[in-house]
Amino acid sequence: MLPKLALVLGGAASGKSRWSEKLVRGASENPLYIATAEAYDDEMRAKIAAHRKMRASDDWTTIEAPLDLAPALASAAPGQVVLLDCATLWLSNHMLADHDLEAAEEGLIDALAACAAPVVVVSNEVGLSVVPDNALARRFQRAQGNLNQRLAAEAGLVVQMIAGLPLVMKGALP
Repeated sequence: MLPKLALVLGGAASGKSRWSEKLVRGASENPLYIATAEAYDDEMRAKIAAHRKMRASDDWTTIEAPLDLAPALASAAPGQVVLLDCATLWLSNHMLADHDLEAAEEGLIDALAACAAPVVVVSNEVGLSVVPDNALARRFQRAQGNLNQRLAAEAGLVVQMIAGLPLVMKGALP
């Protein structure tokens, strides 16, 4: 059984999304996928299209919510399990829109607490990289690190993905 909130962290191409999808599929016959990506270029459009195609062949219910996660999380029913993929793109979307990041983070934490179903949040770990050389990247790194810490504090399960392998940091795998 999954805890109310699980956090799956990892670097780029660490296997965090694929592993999280398997975790959610193993816990629910009617999973809800909340996608946060926005297509700003052709590469991202192709990636989103591939993800949509993969989920279309399964029984995922998908909601695309690049900014406002509260209604998407509120739509989850008891018995479902939610996969929120990913907190990093959601945060980037808010930064690019020049939103109040602290208010957005509070709204996300509140919406996660109010969700009727367990939620698995995928997020990039940025604390293992070098300090970026520009102000925007440093601001993002701080904001993502703070968001990850906040999510990890609330989560009953925290998993770090490295080369497709899960390392449990908090809690226990179901």
